[in-house]
Amino acid sequence: MSKLITGKINLSKIDKTKLFKGQKGIYLNLTLWLNDAPDQYGNILSIEQSTTKEEKKLYIGSGKLYIKKEPEPIAPEPSKEVSPIVPEILPGNNNEMDDLPF
Repeated sequence: MSKLITGKINLSKIDKTKLFKGQKGIYLNLTLWLNDAPDQYGNILSIEQSTTKEEKKLYIGSGKLYIKKEPEPIAPEPSKEVSPIVPEILPGNNNEMDDLPF
């Protein structure tokens, strides 16, 4: 199943001398690290400007797994149960229950 990762790049950290012109624009080589566990901010992806072994690593961004927020369920309305209609038994009325022994 595919997963969407959203990220941010700090453009002010980019070493602009590493930019190069290609056929369709200006490019920058990147290295993306998918981490085993999220960091303290929930990031699971580290974005690094590609460097040589001799150069210090230059982290320029990070990314998080996108999780679509589910709409909150709407609470059902309280049930409006109707109680069964019970005929009132009043003294002096001719009810079918008059022959009860109590």
